[in-house]
Amino acid sequence: MTQKTDDPDIREGMGLFERYLSVWVALAIVIGIAMGQWLPVVPDVLSRFEYAQVSIPVAVLIWAMIFPMMVQIDFAAIAGVRRQPRGLVITTTVNWLIKPFTMFVIAWFFLLVVFEPLIEAGLARQYLAGAILLGAAPCTAMVFVWSYLTRGDAAYTLVQVSLNDIIMLFAFAPIVMFLLGLSDMIVPWQTIALSVILYIVIPLAAGYATRRWVIARYGNAYFDNVFMKRLAPVTPIGLILTLVLLFAFQGEVILQNPLHIVLIAVPLILQTFLIFAVAYGWAMAWRVPHSVAAPGAMIGASNFFELAVAAAIALFGIQSGAALATVVGVLVEVPLMLGLVKIANHTRQYFPGETNA
Repeated sequence: MTQKTDDPDIREGMGLFERYLSVWVALAIVIGIAMGQWLPVVPDVLSRFEYAQVSIPVAVLIWAMIFPMMVQIDFAAIAGVRRQPRGLVITTTVNWLIKPFTMFVIAWFFLLVVFEPLIEAGLARQYLAGAILLGAAPCTAMVFVWSYLTRGDAAYTLVQVSLNDIIMLFAFAPIVMFLLGLSDMIVPWQTIALSVILYIVIPLAAGYATRRWVIARYGNAYFDNVFMKRLAPVTPIGLILTLVLLFAFQGEVILQNPLHIVLIAVPLILQTFLIFAVAYGWAMAWRVPHSVAAPGAMIGASNFFELAVAAAIALFGIQSGAALATVVGVLVEVPLMLGLVKIANHTRQYFPGETNA
């Protein structure tokens, strides 16, 4: 499931980390499992550093993943909502009124019904919980890559993402609580609230403050061309180290149930194509320009998997099936999204004023 591609436009638009994300995740799986089997002292020692059931080392790595993404968000850009309001209507409706619930239905059907003979019931519900967390966290950072690859309107994509992050502050916790309740998994409201504060509110506030300070002191050109480039490696390093630790704890489960990775991937793949089809088809029917429609459909189709991984670990623990399910989301996302990029680029002529050139 590597996303290696020979398409020069795609290769130009993606950095080394994004281009081979599935490869890095696969390597993290191998290294993590090997560490858990042959160096069990490492996860044993790290598991002692906890506060209020939050793993301090993992929390630090997750903040490292999320913070650089939050720094990119420009809330002043939301004033651009007046441009192409239909694009914002589609994005927000699909992301928050459709996507979380279709993810729940599809994952529930496959994990608890179709695959019921293959997955123990308790573990299946854990996997369902991970799918719910992915469904309630639409993409924040990688969508800028997808926007570039589909020749999207960069300024409008920033509007969509900024508005999406504000909604996430208020909608993520209630949606997750509701859907977990439907799946008979009760999580204390305080635990959900703590996760939102730790992994959305604090990084978002810190990112906003940092962005304003850097721009005020050094200017926009320095922020875009120097500061963000220096900060860029922090996210991949944090993600890969987090996954190594997660699989160090998860190794025994995976070695005993390797088929589960494939089974978890099935509903996640179907959900990705469904949400893209709904958002992209709606935009086509509404005659929304392709430069707005393609990135908007990508936001819903892809996930803020860093947040989903963080929330799964905080709510259910690093050794949980929920955490494993969110990592499967990381593993399959980029190859799927590159496929959708190609679909979007080959259907450009069906949008107003566009050709396939």
